[in-house]
Amino acid sequence: MVASNCEDYFENEYEDDDNYVGEYDISSNPNDFNVVTLNSYIDNNAIKIPSFQRNYVWDIHRASRWIESLLLGLPVPQLFFYEAARNSFLVVDGQQRLMSIYYFLHGRFPKQEQRSVIRDLFDENGRLGNDLFYDNDLFQDFRLRLPSSTPGVSNRFNGLAYSDLDEYRTVLDLRTVRCVMVKQNAPSGDDSSVYEIFSRLNTGGTNLRPQEIRACMYHSDFYDMLARINREPDWRRFFKKQELDLHMRDTEILLRVFAILANGDSYKTSMAKFLNAFSKEMMHAPEETVQYFESLFQSFLKHTSSLDPDSFINIKSNKFNVSLFEAVFAATCKGPYSRKKSVESDVDQSKIQELLNDPQFAEASSARTTNSANVRIRLDRAFSVFEVSVD
Repeated sequence: MVASNCEDYFENEYEDDDNYVGEYDISSNPNDFNVVTLNSYIDNNAIKIPSFQRNYVWDIHRASRWIESLLLGLPVPQLFFYEAARNSFLVVDGQQRLMSIYYFLHGRFPKQEQRSVIRDLFDENGRLGNDLFYDNDLFQDFRLRLPSSTPGVSNRFNGLAYSDLDEYRTVLDLRTVRCVMVKQNAPSGDDSSVYEIFSRLNTGGTNLRPQEIRACMYHSDFYDMLARINREPDWRRFFKKQELDLHMRDTEILLRVFAILANGDSYKTSMAKFLNAFSKEMMHAPEETVQYFESLFQSFLKHTSSLDPDSFINIKSNKFNVSLFEAVFAATCKGPYSRKKSVESDVDQSKIQELLNDPQFAEASSARTTNSANVRIRLDRAFSVFEVSVD
């Protein structure tokens, strides 16, 4: 497991899952799409690269080698997609290769220092129009940069743009790439098998982490909201890490506290499946629900602004205590949430310390922290300490 600055961080939850489903009906259909078709699918938004996917990170040399492999007809790795709906596919593995095709066929390559800006523009519009492609502050011309395979003899493709390929342009257009489309048919009502497949999918020795997978599968306005509040300075102050987590652990904590607040009464192990189900539910949430969650969190931050920045840091381990933050958030927001109001009074520092010192809370936070009984105990103790009236 990759080191984290969080206690109670979950990567593998199925050891506690009494409801683990071991058999699935899964469709895994291989399709050979040619290069020009893949480019068209991105332009038409049939293939989506969800928000929170890693930014495009390849340099022009690596992208050029990939395009050269296609031109030469060399074997290339397959792409993986999740079929979210009819003619709607989310890229789960192969973003760098797919975007290299997209950029080359449009003749433009993203400048390194502008890639986060391009990522935001792509998320906003679902594609990049010509007005953006020809913005020289964002892009440069994409001409292949390829080394010579024979000393003294230049590579025949070096320096060429897509428009310069002549007869090889048709060769590239018609070159096919194997694309695997994965869809779960049963059990209905969850996407657990797809989650399992992609959590085990390994490219270049780096496994996708749980929240990265959810971001692929359940992208929504709610997830865009999580991205916004994850950048809030007052939240980063408690989290004790200013830069965003590369594997989205910080986003996952925010997802978790909203899920516990909204559906904690029905929580049962595992936490991973619980968060998957809530993420899927929020894909269909009305705009006013997403806006309310954002305003509720903002009001929580407002009324915790006077707290010690280390309020949710374990003194012994110096790590962020997810269980404590989750319990305090639930206890603070439970009443307002039931009335669809905002938090209206400051959170008492002494109450947080009282909860930390509570023997039952401490025991339920020491092991098997996502076990159903322990989650229930922590919430009950938090509601008691913060004097929350629960109907």
